[in-house]
Amino acid sequence: MIIDIHAHTFPKPVADKVVDLIGRQKAGILPFTDGTPEGLLESMKANGIDYSVNLPVPTNEKQVIKLNRLAVETKEENFERGIINFGGMDPSFEDFRPILKDLASHGIRGVKIHPAFSGIFIDDIRYKRIIDYASELGLAILVHAGIELTTYRTNYAPVEKILEIVEEVRPEVFILAHMGNLGVWDQVEKYLCGAPVWLDTSYSLGKVALHPQGLTLPCISEKMGPDQFVRIVKKHGADRILFGSDSPWGGQEEELRLMRSLDLPGDDLDKILGDNARQLLGI
Repeated sequence: MIIDIHAHTFPKPVADKVVDLIGRQKAGILPFTDGTPEGLLESMKANGIDYSVNLPVPTNEKQVIKLNRLAVETKEENFERGIINFGGMDPSFEDFRPILKDLASHGIRGVKIHPAFSGIFIDDIRYKRIIDYASELGLAILVHAGIELTTYRTNYAPVEKILEIVEEVRPEVFILAHMGNLGVWDQVEKYLCGAPVWLDTSYSLGKVALHPQGLTLPCISEKMGPDQFVRIVKKHGADRILFGSDSPWGGQEEELRLMRSLDLPGDDLDKILGDNARQLLGI
């Protein structure tokens, strides 16, 4: 079984606009699908991926309510097609407890938070309260960790602040996107390996795919090299690594090819590509 723990889709009426705004105008990167659920499903079918986790990223009160309601309403239909809905939360939304409780009561398995898009550091008390309550409800928390290609001036979830969350809040299932900290993998290798967290592989291997008509350039043109990636897997443990593509910003075909080219034992690769996520998500 192959499970992509990190993907994004947008409703068809707005997908073109959102993909162009985030991908070309703000990040200067090339998208690999049209950003719709149908585009993701097409990619999954072509690459033998059984499930993909859809991660919404609300950034204001209206979006928090709308996107989490949509996650609940489409949960069963999407799961039958192979898409697992997560919820999303922004720290500006004060009445977060009823939303998270509703997600958990409807069988939603996790919630995405994005400190860079919120412009609030992850060690802010509002994030700590969200993470603590989500964990109490049994929800996995997946956080954008490291720099963000569209707002890259500040790392809102650096390694030292993540370790503070781990020590103070002790979330049960804390998943750090982009192999622990996008663009700051030396710190991941030195300080984060072995911590009680999961790392997803999204947007951490290979070259950045530049958009030929991008209005800006991303802050990194190279991702992590394969040798360092393998070292981190070995130091952290393959049991705590989850395959992710970051579709549409990463290509599922390309990410799978990179993963399969690594010098990793077959058992470890099986764990990373799906076995770990299957157990974590109760599939």
